Amino acid sequence: MAARGFHAPHRAAAGEVVLAAEGVGVVRGSKSLLDDVSLEVRAGEVLALLGPNGAGKSTLLSLLSGDMRPDSGSVRFDGRDIGDWSLADLARRRSVLLQDNQLLFPFTVHQVVEMGRSPWRRTPFEDDDNEAIAEAIAAADIGHLGNRRVPSLSGGERARVAFARVMAGRTGVLMLDEPTAALDLGHQEAVLSLARERARAGDAVLVVLHDLNLAGAYADRIALLREGRLVSCDAPERVLTVDIVSEVYRTRVEVIAHPVSGVGIVMPLRER
Repeated sequence: MAARGFHAPHRAAAGEVVLAAEGVGVVRGSKSLLDDVSLEVRAGEVLALLGPNGAGKSTLLSLLSGDMRPDSGSVRFDGRDIGDWSLADLARRRSVLLQDNQLLFPFTVHQVVEMGRSPWRRTPFEDDDNEAIAEAIAAADIGHLGNRRVPSLSGGERARVAFARVMAGRTGVLMLDEPTAALDLGHQEAVLSLARERARAGDAVLVVLHDLNLAGAYADRIALLREGRLVSCDAPERVLTVDIVSEVYRTRVEVIAHPVSGVGIVMPLRER
């Protein structure tokens, strides 16, 4: 049954700005978590947020998702102040995978993925539920988990179930806070490959990462933060340079071109 007055979310064209932070700042006590940060998130691209611990990555993602309001500046979603959107409308326009996505209740794998479809209840898109859930389960490679209870899964398995829930939402914006943190090498690559595919299909993908080389391999642009300020936002090869990375992370590094792809690989300089 269609919801009264329901309007399908606008699907942005490739390159269109769907989210924009404009001079945002966040202060907690005497500490500035973000200071005058401006950033655009565009349809059809993967934008990676990088930076040392405490740089403000998760705080910026929370602002852009609408889960937190800035103390200064503004966030615009689809041309409107993000505070003007209802929670239901936001849920149909962006899917968020939080860093802390632990589920302690004994839901089954299928039930958790099904939660990603809850924003579409009583709308015309409710008819897509079964297809969207099956597609997300296959994409996250969790079909073999069957109806196991989530607390019985390993950390990596739970992370993939949470990612499938986000995928099932079929929104135009994916916001992922460290989606590869608990994953092995193969599933790290698989998750970011899926993020890359969603961007090619027209979605805007914002992903917080710690691994500089994963960001360099999969992101169209990298936004590098340090102590709450935006240091650089550009193509990976212009951000992941010896000078910038060494200064931001306070660690001497070298950047070596991959022998096949030519993509830069960041490596710390270690004493032998």
